[in-house]
Amino acid sequence: MTDPASLEILRHDVYARGPAPAAVLRPRDVDELCQVVAAAAGERLALVPRGGGMSYTGGYLGPDRAFVLVDTGALNRIVEINENDMTATVEAGCTWATLHRVLAPRGLRVAAWGSLSGVKATIGGGMSQNGVFWGAREGPLSSAAVSFDVVLADGALVATGGSFLRDFGPDLTGLFTGDTGALGIKARATLRLRREGKGLAYGSFTFADHRSLFAALSTVARAELASESFGFDPFLQSQRMKRESLGKDARALLSVVTGQGSLAKGLREGARIARAGRSFLDDAPFSMHFIAERREQPAADSDMAAIRRIVAEAGGQETANTVPTVLRSNPFPPVNSMVGPQGERWVPVHAILPHSQLVDCWEAVQALFARHDAEMQDRGVRAGAMLLGISPQSGLIEPVFFWPDELNPLHLDAVEAAHLKRLRRLPATEASSALVHELRAELIALFAARGAAHFQIARTYPLEQGHDPRAWELLRAVKRAVDPHGLMNPGSLGLA
Repeated sequence: MTDPASLEILRHDVYARGPAPAAVLRPRDVDELCQVVAAAAGERLALVPRGGGMSYTGGYLGPDRAFVLVDTGALNRIVEINENDMTATVEAGCTWATLHRVLAPRGLRVAAWGSLSGVKATIGGGMSQNGVFWGAREGPLSSAAVSFDVVLADGALVATGGSFLRDFGPDLTGLFTGDTGALGIKARATLRLRREGKGLAYGSFTFADHRSLFAALSTVARAELASESFGFDPFLQSQRMKRESLGKDARALLSVVTGQGSLAKGLREGARIARAGRSFLDDAPFSMHFIAERREQPAADSDMAAIRRIVAEAGGQETANTVPTVLRSNPFPPVNSMVGPQGERWVPVHAILPHSQLVDCWEAVQALFARHDAEMQDRGVRAGAMLLGISPQSGLIEPVFFWPDELNPLHLDAVEAAHLKRLRRLPATEASSALVHELRAELIALFAARGAAHFQIARTYPLEQGHDPRAWELLRAVKRAVDPHGLMNPGSLGLA
């Protein structure tokens, strides 16, 4: 594609605008992908891979040199579901939602089974960017990978491992996870499957302050009681309750009724949610939501009972569990939340830290916002945060900015048309956007000073700063080996 309208959409990610590609290549099969990469390499054109386009860290915003964008969206086939060996092989452009929809009737799911944007986000993009949400107890998205077929910068197709085991010698599959396309373009992925649990239990709790919330979050994560655990500060909580229909949304209620394992349980859950409405979090400073998934219902109920005890000891109070129930019943909603409920722009930034540093980091973030409070008020910039328990070792803090500014072409293409019609259309506001850019940079520096790790590194987070110099040189040597002319997504990961 070379038409201006397509290039304008595809030069944007959720947050920023990059240089226009010379063309967008959309190969229809893996052989064609190898051919177009080889052809571009022969012309010394840089190649920038794109999955579902849900990046907000510059993952596919090209360099200031001639390049072609390789859109993998047409490589969307499910190649094989192997129930004997418990693996699924898919092309890289298959979305998380599509694979989940095919696996669910078989009682299967991927070990770590996607991000909230999975209706658009692709599996190849998830492996390249990495991330965490569904199946978080299993690890980040990349932990589900067994092997990849990767197209290197010269068009060669390389298989990173076997069809059933990742760890046969050095882990070459891991080398290509989280690379944001700097080392190659993923063509196919083989993923580990799990039997989906028949038992699901949900719990929502409110907390008077951040210390009690983090105490509960970390204790539950260390005990591995929740398959997913996520929370909100007061501002983001209010934003989500404005934009999520929850109990008033007939489609959400239908998902709850049909997604609970039995019709009787589904009807009970649906009726309870309808009664609760959306006001149950109105006065809550902080909230935390947990999902327990086990093979059978008694085990899930036992885990949730343990979570309730932990929350009570931390000082939390139970409330209606509408949020996790609706979300689990409809795990891949439309990506309408990439804009604010009043038509504002939206962008997150995040840090992954050990549990021992979460409270200190949260307080440092709040101090930063306090220093900029007058500017933020003046320019209409507001910030909330989502908080995740990831593993027994770590948690995630994700500040989220909302500010008045015009939507970009990607928003207009990805957000549902009916939803867009209900939103205000705001004008461009350079002063507000500049402040958000400044605040994001200050937060990233704050996180780096604390040794934080990140997903979705792309062109935003400082990878070299967090590495031993010899390890960084080893990574650069790998880059030279697979991409000697520096053609593959130049600048991603900070690799020139």
